[in-house]
Amino acid sequence: MKIIPRHLTVSFFVCCLPVLTIPSLSCAQPLHQSHKFTRQDSLRGTITPERAWWNVVSYNIQVTPDYQSKTIKGWNQVTFSVLKGGKKKKMQIDLQQPLIIDSIIFNNKKIKNYTRDGNVYLVNFGTINLPATKNGMTENRSAALPSIKIYYHGKPREARNPPWDGGWIWSKDSKGRPWMTVACQGLGASVWYPCKDHQSDEPDMGALLQVRVPDSLVAVGNGKLYSKDDQHDGTVLYTWHVKSPINNYNIVPYIGKYVHWADHFTGENGKNLSLDYWVLDYNLEKSKKQFGRDVKPMLTAFEYWFGPYPFYEDGFKLVESSHLGMEHQSATAYGNHYLNGYLGRDLSGTGWGLKWDYIIIHESGHEWFANNITTNDIADMWVHEGFTMYSEALFVEYYYGKKAGDEYVQGIRANIANDRPLIGPYGVNQEGSGDMYNKGANLLHTVRQVINNDSLFRNILRGLNKDFYHKTVDSREVEAYFSKQAGKDLSKIFDQYLRTVKIPVLEYKMTGRKLSYRWTNCMEGFNMPLKIGTGRALLISPKKEWQEMDLPLNYSIDQVDKNFYITVKKVE
Repeated sequence: MKIIPRHLTVSFFVCCLPVLTIPSLSCAQPLHQSHKFTRQDSLRGTITPERAWWNVVSYNIQVTPDYQSKTIKGWNQVTFSVLKGGKKKKMQIDLQQPLIIDSIIFNNKKIKNYTRDGNVYLVNFGTINLPATKNGMTENRSAALPSIKIYYHGKPREARNPPWDGGWIWSKDSKGRPWMTVACQGLGASVWYPCKDHQSDEPDMGALLQVRVPDSLVAVGNGKLYSKDDQHDGTVLYTWHVKSPINNYNIVPYIGKYVHWADHFTGENGKNLSLDYWVLDYNLEKSKKQFGRDVKPMLTAFEYWFGPYPFYEDGFKLVESSHLGMEHQSATAYGNHYLNGYLGRDLSGTGWGLKWDYIIIHESGHEWFANNITTNDIADMWVHEGFTMYSEALFVEYYYGKKAGDEYVQGIRANIANDRPLIGPYGVNQEGSGDMYNKGANLLHTVRQVINNDSLFRNILRGLNKDFYHKTVDSREVEAYFSKQAGKDLSKIFDQYLRTVKIPVLEYKMTGRKLSYRWTNCMEGFNMPLKIGTGRALLISPKKEWQEMDLPLNYSIDQVDKNFYITVKKVE
């Protein structure tokens, strides 16, 4: 449990209240926090020269876990294109200690010249000439793209508090049977397989995930089941294929005593989307009730707001997990124990959050924001979490009305700490404040009020998912897209809420019918317009300097529009 400051929007005629604190079970906490950055942080978070010259085209990962020894062994065949050709190339491959690379194969020969620097291996191609590839093809169109096969083994870092403090998860179900998976957002996929561990480079042609397990267990992965092969030694090899580009941390195996049931959803574009559910055998009936109730309504609402589900060819899947949940593309981890709300609690405190399963709605929202649209640097992770947290309010609005959605997003303000900016430092694999969830959602809700056209706002959300379809982006690109599509310069609003911890304060005073007002606690150039009054609302455009206006005769102002995330102070 975490104590989080509460920041309230107050009545237009009431001065700002003191900051209060309340307990919260919110998952809105950062995945990991570093205050001193090291060379390893830069190697992990930067596009180094050893990363810049090549691009991942596909991964083919095979892994065999040993539950008793908590070890894994396997390989990853990385197919890549060459952005800048030549000799004397060095390739950065990430694999976190204590895992060890055993051998590296290129063109059917072992590469012997590679060195380790902490969690990074540098593979030296020496005199081998690597010609540049164009448009995903080699210069000789009959030749295959180059690939490197990396064999490895070891005892991967064990998750301490998944999904926030992640790693490989060695758990047992309630019947004492092995139950394994991985949660590695922030920490990085290199905690369990060798890869180019940077969000900006997704395998363009997807990935194969091969998992070898005892024949008493089932292995589930991203995308669709490609094959199930008996190894005739008491083990089975499950192969899963995801065709779409996919972020490294989203590729995960789930291993347990799973059973499967299926359904389908006819989406906005007229295609049938396969719905697959993998749950522990004793939770089959619970899952049919909970998933059957919430998944299709979720897809209907989110396709309305964001456009078609982004991964029709890979399907939609929920997989029961021992941890709370994670947005593993086309294989969402579900661990909410078939409860409404967030483990039975409503994070908004309004009651609206108890009408649906939080993990189904929130983690599925990430299919659009995090999986379809992925940030290049985890410093911009607010794009993943702020939009997805706001998707909860949009889900509420779709089914219970605009007032209910407004109440939900206003309610989650109680969980905002305003401890650090939402955007973290770049190039060191460090996200910003955990406020990226609740404050990020309130920023978007505030921007929606400034745009003041719900149809246009919806089109912007849909346009983002269309124009940045299966792409990686920076926060600045998303911010600029809003301004361009809205026809308004929203840059100072984004800067204020993303890059400072200051919540704008509207100061005002009344002299008869004359209203004086200004913004304080804000950055230079902050110019957000604001609605005041109830019923017949007025639009004002405060600046940092005092402005005055005469109120209409008999006009009563009792509060600002609560949908703006600000505070208000009356001065004498």
